[in-house]
Amino acid sequence: MRIMKWGYLPPNSMHMGVVGCCGVKIEGTSALIAGGASGLGEATSRALVEAGAGVVIADVNSEKGEALAAELGDAATFVAADVTDAETVSAAVARAAEGDGGLRISVCCAGVGWAERVAHKGGPHNLEMFSKVISINLIGTFNVLSQAAASMSGNEPDEEGERGVCVNTASIAAYDGQIGQIAYSASKGGVVGMTLPAARDLSSRGIRVMTIAPGLMDTPMLAALPEEHRQALGAGIPFPSRLGRPEEYARLVADIVGNTMLNGETIRLDGALRMPPK
Repeated sequence: MRIMKWGYLPPNSMHMGVVGCCGVKIEGTSALIAGGASGLGEATSRALVEAGAGVVIADVNSEKGEALAAELGDAATFVAADVTDAETVSAAVARAAEGDGGLRISVCCAGVGWAERVAHKGGPHNLEMFSKVISINLIGTFNVLSQAAASMSGNEPDEEGERGVCVNTASIAAYDGQIGQIAYSASKGGVVGMTLPAARDLSSRGIRVMTIAPGLMDTPMLAALPEEHRQALGAGIPFPSRLGRPEEYARLVADIVGNTMLNGETIRLDGALRMPPK
């Protein structure tokens, strides 16, 4: 018997199962995309439908959600849902679970931003807005994660023992929060902090949990900026020196779904950007 060394694969290892595809199969699988009507969520909804999944688009924006579902055809369904509301998220999860094999993929892209310093000339940071950002970005993400995982627990495991995968969305602001980003950074830092314990909690159920921390992405959040400002932001990214594309986020979601060993980790998607203080 030959001993394998790191970096070495014996002849015919493909036939031994050392190298091969694993993870949740996208084609024919039911997926839930929270915040799926625009930006990163829209790109993910499109990518998963194109890959053969049945997708439930859950969003507070009914107009955009219904239009996107109509455009994507029979493989997509829109369900009005607010991530901070347990009942509407439960309804969206239940709708996704009706697909063949149950809900197997959950992606949470819902989020908001708010810029304000901890203290300023007008007084302290608006506590109501701080709470709102935490409620949507952190508690809302947990709401989707916990309800999706509960549904996935009832799935039949695949050959790897896997029942599903949950992908959450943080931000590089979780690590490089700028001046005025106290609420946003705290909320996204919480999403990062949930990732490992959630993966450990759900390991016995065969459910993986991953988080993506995007950098500066070309989403509606930046669309309101003048084009010269958008170009300047992109130029500050080491490589590629441009804003990230929502399709690149969606591609990473698909990679995570298909790789069972990716679990309990946050992946930065930022072109090596490290944000300055302001």
